[in-house]
Amino acid sequence: MEYHHKTIEKKWQQFWAENRTFRVDNAAGKPKYYVLDMFPYPSGAGLHVGHPLGYIASDIFARYKRLKGFNVLHPMGYDSFGLPAEQYAIQTGQHPAVTTEANIKRYREQLDNIGFSFDWDREVRTSDPAFYKWTQWIFMQLFNAWYNKANDKAEPIATLVAHFELHGSRGIQAASDDDVLSFTAAEWAAFSEEEQQRELLKYRLAYLRESTVNWCAALGTVLANDEVINGVSERGGYPVEQKKMMQWSMRITAYAERLLRGLETIDWPEPLVEMQRNWIGKSVGASVRFGVPVLGDGRYIEVFTTRVDTIYGVNALVLAPEHELVEALTTGSQQAEVEAYIAQTKKKSELDRMADVKAVSGAFTGSHAIHPLTGKEVPIWIADYVLAGYGTGAVMAVPSGDQRDYLFATHFGLPIIPISDAQQLDGQADPTKEGRYINSDIINGMTYQEAVDTLIEKLESLGAGKATINYRMRDAIFGRQRYWGEPVPVYFKDGLPQLIDEGELPLLLPDVDKYLPTETGEPPLGRAKDWKYRGTFEYELSTMPGWAGSSWYWYRYMDAQNEAVFASKEAIDYWRDVDLYIGGSEHATGHLLYSRFWNKFLKDMGYVPEEEPFKKLINQGMIQGRSNFVYRVLDGEGKGTNTFVSYGLKDQYRTVALHVDVNIVTNDVLNLDKFRQFRPDFADAEFILENGKYICGHEVEKMSKSKYNVVNPDDIIEQYGADTLRMYEMFLGPLEQSKPWNTNGIEGVYKFLRKFWKLFHDASGNFAVSDDAPTRAELKALHKIIKKVAEDIERFSFNTSVSSFMICVNELTDLKCNKRAILQELCVVLHPYAPHITEELWTLLGHEPGTLSYATYPAFNPEYLVESEFSYPISVNGKTRMNLTLPLDMEQPDVEKAVLANEDVQRYLEGKAVRKVIYVKGRIVNIVAG
Repeated sequence: MEYHHKTIEKKWQQFWAENRTFRVDNAAGKPKYYVLDMFPYPSGAGLHVGHPLGYIASDIFARYKRLKGFNVLHPMGYDSFGLPAEQYAIQTGQHPAVTTEANIKRYREQLDNIGFSFDWDREVRTSDPAFYKWTQWIFMQLFNAWYNKANDKAEPIATLVAHFELHGSRGIQAASDDDVLSFTAAEWAAFSEEEQQRELLKYRLAYLRESTVNWCAALGTVLANDEVINGVSERGGYPVEQKKMMQWSMRITAYAERLLRGLETIDWPEPLVEMQRNWIGKSVGASVRFGVPVLGDGRYIEVFTTRVDTIYGVNALVLAPEHELVEALTTGSQQAEVEAYIAQTKKKSELDRMADVKAVSGAFTGSHAIHPLTGKEVPIWIADYVLAGYGTGAVMAVPSGDQRDYLFATHFGLPIIPISDAQQLDGQADPTKEGRYINSDIINGMTYQEAVDTLIEKLESLGAGKATINYRMRDAIFGRQRYWGEPVPVYFKDGLPQLIDEGELPLLLPDVDKYLPTETGEPPLGRAKDWKYRGTFEYELSTMPGWAGSSWYWYRYMDAQNEAVFASKEAIDYWRDVDLYIGGSEHATGHLLYSRFWNKFLKDMGYVPEEEPFKKLINQGMIQGRSNFVYRVLDGEGKGTNTFVSYGLKDQYRTVALHVDVNIVTNDVLNLDKFRQFRPDFADAEFILENGKYICGHEVEKMSKSKYNVVNPDDIIEQYGADTLRMYEMFLGPLEQSKPWNTNGIEGVYKFLRKFWKLFHDASGNFAVSDDAPTRAELKALHKIIKKVAEDIERFSFNTSVSSFMICVNELTDLKCNKRAILQELCVVLHPYAPHITEELWTLLGHEPGTLSYATYPAFNPEYLVESEFSYPISVNGKTRMNLTLPLDMEQPDVEKAVLANEDVQRYLEGKAVRKVIYVKGRIVNIVAG
């Protein structure tokens, strides 16, 4: 019986689906293990061979853990809200739900073809009302919560109201807006309902406020920073400007310190952890207030600095162009310049502004501030290198201590106060090293830390500053002016947001005539007819961002069909958290950060038991494309002819390289007939060949349709099978590293599987397995692979396992092994990598169909790897002549006898007398004769 991968793989995929083989219970009397993939956005293009890399690795690990006796949760679903489906809807008029459903169907077919062990009973889709009902519910919990810094956790807003009723605002330590009021309990009681709700909005974890956003007019929506590249939208390349809008936000900054602390408790790649640390951006320093006489009433500009010791070197205050005080500070003579500069800044994204460190620009407001320690006037400027959302949106410029401030000062001719006139350390540039400040009345002769402490104490005594901690991270914008997203469960009464009744969830997306903003600029939901809460109140017209549903979805997998709660307490207490999470590093400061934030909030509110959602995380590398090229011969005028020269001969001609579809190239040899069909203008192409073949050039590039290097996994599976694809993707290299796809090597993996199949069959192709006892050599080959594969999988070194499987099968083939005791165990060990072929052979071995998935991984016995024999190199007078295998426990006299009795050894002695035998156990035997 030949190995027919198509028949075998379809058979087992159908069996697994019909029998729900991988359906898992929430309690099974076994230890749990939760393996999760970052769930995909189902695009219309489907999967190419680079996409399944992480899924294959997680599936190998999940199958292995089942064999090791774990109750494994390995689910899959779809992040199915998003801009691509909406843009397609705008272009075609087709509802995003229709295209999303078609894309999901295509994805599911491809995933099934690869043979993943997902529990499809737990499938989730973020665009399913049964799912986004609970996304909306979590939003409502965030809206009804505040962050109590005294207890370092979120609490129900009712506890804040109770404090206000008893004590007013006195003693409150909260994460809040800057403009919160001070009031007594009596004053709180005297506030109107509207006044109370406005004040509470400044404390809520989900809140509305005016924010600077990336506004893309062409797309009609706000974009996240990672959706803007070089000042234009990632999708479509449309212009993006900075704009102030009333937006929903999430007070993630309340969790900044806990998000940092949590990084020390999880097993994540260090580069990813460092990205989160930098994004959160903790800085220890001081806030300093510079009085501004022109504003009157003792008003000031507050700055944050990590180097308060440089305060005597300040030559200017620089504000973000969006700073709320810019308009009030701008004098009449400077107004035109300032307004032009603000308009120019709006065209840049925040990322561009942060990245462009060498470009210098700005505008003088015409006003001055007062230095809190010297009393001198300090000019106030605006510049786009200062961001409104970072710190206070203002910085004190110290050109003698900061490169960007120095460039700014020299560009605009501002005075640079020499460091000797401010302060310096004796011969030391690093303030943390020993040294003392000179030339300063207050801190003269002090060390760095003494100077910092003294200056902060002085500023506090003047009411002009204090020690503080600042974070670079800002609250997350939580609204998008789109259609295809979760509706926010909010309506407006007297201009203030109110939650809909919990029993009315989910708030469904309404029908609209177009998926564009209204003619008056409202989001697409503004097109819905008669869409009002209880027929009276206006709903929120923005939808949630793409990261909303992905910030909690792993909990829904725990109890996906529950209609009463997002997941039952029993399910959450059993699964608790994700043991292994595999996905891309591009989500480091988006999805992964927001997920950790929501998880901590849910723990604070008592809904989940764990502080961190993902114990271990692995970033899989990218599979790059291997592009192929043909070389078009150019004529005397440099124009392309229809003649193409093979790679090895191209230097003899003047040519231009053209990408060619890799699917019509095999081992770099071009299929000439298919090439002529590739494009109409190639129909009459002529070729200059090498040895009768056209050899293409190649190069590693990103897999892309434009480069014709996209490889469809369906095509690979059709030709070689899913088991071959799975093993080959692992064989390409370490999981975490990027590597090129090269179909040239896949044939070797396919041959390995056929060789493995033949171990179970005789020369006539009949299934033939012996019940004879295995030899020690066969047991050694088996237990080497048992040990190797277990170690490799546990450390996620999947590529080395594939090589070891090949070695093992070669050894067993050489030994002509067909022993059941060996091959049955080998089936189990190989199963995670190649589940279809091993399921088939497991059944042929007499087991019940489908039981291999829940078999027991073989126990490793180290005794079988202990060497009992050694092949000694036998030398005569120092020259190695042959090898002779002898037992390692043989004593030296017996070794000498056995060696000298060997006929071949006697022949090499040529009748000479043996004078001495040099013996090193397990190393060598050398005969000295003469």
